[in-house]
Amino acid sequence: MLTCDSQIHLFPEGHEERAAKFGQRVIALATILADMDAAGIDRAVLVPPFPAAMQISLDAVAAHPDRFRTTAHLALDKPEAREQVKAWPDDAVVAVRVAFPPWHKVSWLDDGTADWFWPVAAEQGLPVMVWAPAQLAKLGPVAAAHPGLNLIVDHLGLFVDDKDDALDPILDELVALAAHDNVSVKASALPCATDEPYPYRGLAPRIERVVDAFGAGRVFWGTDATRLPCTYAQAVAMFTDELPFLKDDDLDLVMGGALLRRLGWDR
Repeated sequence: MLTCDSQIHLFPEGHEERAAKFGQRVIALATILADMDAAGIDRAVLVPPFPAAMQISLDAVAAHPDRFRTTAHLALDKPEAREQVKAWPDDAVVAVRVAFPPWHKVSWLDDGTADWFWPVAAEQGLPVMVWAPAQLAKLGPVAAAHPGLNLIVDHLGLFVDDKDDALDPILDELVALAAHDNVSVKASALPCATDEPYPYRGLAPRIERVVDAFGAGRVFWGTDATRLPCTYAQAVAMFTDELPFLKDDDLDLVMGGALLRRLGWDR
């Protein structure tokens, strides 16, 4: 079965300082391809970290259509967003990513800014990756109101500072979302969620809890490579070698098979 990394950011050249502000670093596309090849990863979903970064992802898809697809970065508060979203999905853009940062004074999930988007995405058949730390409980009503919406929660719903024992109450809210069949989750950036060294044994029971709740068909491995505290190969091996509860069929699903089906990129 094909493997797929569910999240890699590409930053345009010259954005090193901007990347660093978010704990990220700029990695060249050639390096990403070499790391994927060495680790046996077939494909990756590129996630533009801001609107101006979308073109570099589109260029990567055009240059390597067998290896990459991209999400679209959508600013829900911009008038042009209502027309932009009608163009997706397409051959390059397989999903859209929307973010609800915790530093917003009022969340777009609360003030109505996002309300127009959910039914449009459902009608378009557009998978939606959502980063909404500290707001997971708000996604349940969205999923229930729009059963045709393909909702994918980024990074187990974690914020960048959430680590170790702080994960457990967040996972309580996350697993509650498993009751909605149209919600799945990216098990991405997880080496960042612990102060332990590789192989991050304290994360294993927490990952198992998520897989038990959602099933392997709704859990998608990913690296978020530009902020890993380990090598790319270790971010792969922590799943392929260090999670004995994942039997072969379930491992195939988590490592890409389920995501590729969810995105319609399984051929």
